[in-house]
Amino acid sequence: MNAETPASLANPNSIEARDRRSVIHGLTDLAVHQERGPVVMESGRGVWVRDIHGNEYIEGMSGLWCIALGYGQKRLVAAAAQQMEKLAYYHLTNHRGHERVVELAEKLLAIAPVPMTRVWFANSGSEANDCAARIAWYYWNAVGKPEKRKFIAHLQAYHGNTIATASLSGVGYAHQRFNLPLEGFLHVACPDRLRNGLPGESEAEFARRLLADIEALILREGPETIAAFFTEPVLAAGGVVVPPEGYFAGLQALLKKYDILLVSDEVVTGFGRIGEMFGATAMGLKPDMLVAAKALSSAYIPISAVLVNDRIFEAMMRQSGELGVFGLTMTYSGHPVAAAVALEALAIYEEEDIAGRVARLEDAFLGGLRRRFRDHPRIAEVRGQGLLAGVQLVRSRAPLAFFPPAAGAGKLWAEAAERRGLIVRAIGDTIALCPPLIISEDEIAMLIDRLALALDDVEPLLAP
Repeated sequence: MNAETPASLANPNSIEARDRRSVIHGLTDLAVHQERGPVVMESGRGVWVRDIHGNEYIEGMSGLWCIALGYGQKRLVAAAAQQMEKLAYYHLTNHRGHERVVELAEKLLAIAPVPMTRVWFANSGSEANDCAARIAWYYWNAVGKPEKRKFIAHLQAYHGNTIATASLSGVGYAHQRFNLPLEGFLHVACPDRLRNGLPGESEAEFARRLLADIEALILREGPETIAAFFTEPVLAAGGVVVPPEGYFAGLQALLKKYDILLVSDEVVTGFGRIGEMFGATAMGLKPDMLVAAKALSSAYIPISAVLVNDRIFEAMMRQSGELGVFGLTMTYSGHPVAAAVALEALAIYEEEDIAGRVARLEDAFLGGLRRRFRDHPRIAEVRGQGLLAGVQLVRSRAPLAFFPPAAGAGKLWAEAAERRGLIVRAIGDTIALCPPLIISEDEIAMLIDRLALALDDVEPLLAP
């Protein structure tokens, strides 16, 4: 599985060779890529993708956490084609608009997990989180507190890769040699109890300690200087970390106490991924802004959104009246084709009760993973919610010992899974799983089997 044929390796006109000569790939070792080249996908159907050499894979990551309704959704294709014929493009600047974007904004406001009043549209999760940061600054200037400029986010969290969102992200690869993070972007401990808990510390004690550390940071920096706290309901690219019980309730109490905005980054968790339409509902969050992307169009076309509450919008409106303009704009904001596809995706989520379907499949998926790896000496835990899981690989369970990063144990397992016909993602030594929400129970069982067989394959390569 997954290897280039000898002919494609040698043929300078193969798509793999042409890729190496022309394309820059993200989250990729560019030097290694010149040696091994890409796996080039040709087609997809449901949860399956096929490469140009005929190898088939279960797409266990929904691409990049995004193709929630799977491949080959004819309704989404038709929605795009129909809108392209009717009105292929229009913008939202200088009092212009179009019907589809109004309908989409109304729908998002209707299904929002907490009362929201307006929607700003962008093209990706990175852009939307970037815009949320700018809106936060705009808001605090509007209410006469321009010194509130700093942001707080979690270590290990990922919020995007624009300059501001890469600074928000608590991952070294987004910062190294990019002169990031920018000043004023602060990070607190990831609420991952397995890695960051103290010996003998209960879940409640762990949550209280992290919250005390956050409050200490706020007081040290000065509450009057902090604009917003960004968090995901479940930290997806941070290793599928589910914060401990009581953590979010305590965090929100702190933010209210010190008048700090809360931004819920729902780029991964939105639209049914963890068994509710939004992760904020599942985790009891009441954000001032909510960011959505990825599954908003099931990744069929780029679109993202920032939902803002009345408090923020009223200040934005008042300040733009004073200035004569709201100076944030994007060429493709609220693109009519993207809005049409997103509306159709939202219709499918509702008509097929996708969130309820995910809740019903949680035992087959998360429960199945836990049952399969319960006694495995290399698996410390399976964490997650709904159809979002992280399987933690360790050197040993008792005593708990992690592999050194240089060992690349998680990467070895992910590569073995690919050879078995399953695409997963290694986040350090956590194997992340985020299959399309239309996956069947039989396909879930096949996914778990392939993942387990891949671990058997790689076991001889792992240090004792």
